[in-house]
Amino acid sequence: MRAQVGDRIILAAEHIDEPTRDGEVLEVRGADGGPPYVVRWGDGHTGLIYPGPGSVLRVGTPGHEEPVVTPTRAGTGNGERAEHAEHAQPVHFREWQVRVSLLEAGDDTTATVVLVADSPDRLRARGSSHRSTDDTAEHEIGDEVAVARALRHLADELIEHAEHTIERRTGEEAHVRVT
Repeated sequence: MRAQVGDRIILAAEHIDEPTRDGEVLEVRGADGGPPYVVRWGDGHTGLIYPGPGSVLRVGTPGHEEPVVTPTRAGTGNGERAEHAEHAQPVHFREWQVRVSLLEAGDDTTATVVLVADSPDRLRARGSSHRSTDDTAEHEIGDEVAVARALRHLADELIEHAEHTIERRTGEEAHVRVT
């Protein structure tokens, strides 16, 4: 991860029910834009961080709803900013992640999935599975079924959310086709 002063960093919560943290890079202390970074978080606190898994760097000036990412230099593919970007088109970049938590108790498995996105609305869904007494105790199968059901519910919620957003903006009833 490489950052510059003014970039935004989004950190996924450590636990499924905690909020996502969003902050502005105030200072870059590592070489060539690398960590650590001094970040002012949305709640006003300032701290030093070494971003890890679940961190998203949004390149752009604070206040932009959709940050602008400058395409990488040809051939590098490593996320560095282009040195000569006069021909580069701004790209709107967003990265969403789905966090999955599994809880197994006896013959029951429950999966909770949360969409970690830059949207203010947090979408969450659950799915479950129950192992029959006739089935062998294979944890992976219960996990797969519970997660699949939770993801299917999350997809339904996301479609419904999109329909409501379209309706608010157009004033007309919306139906998004799922193909």
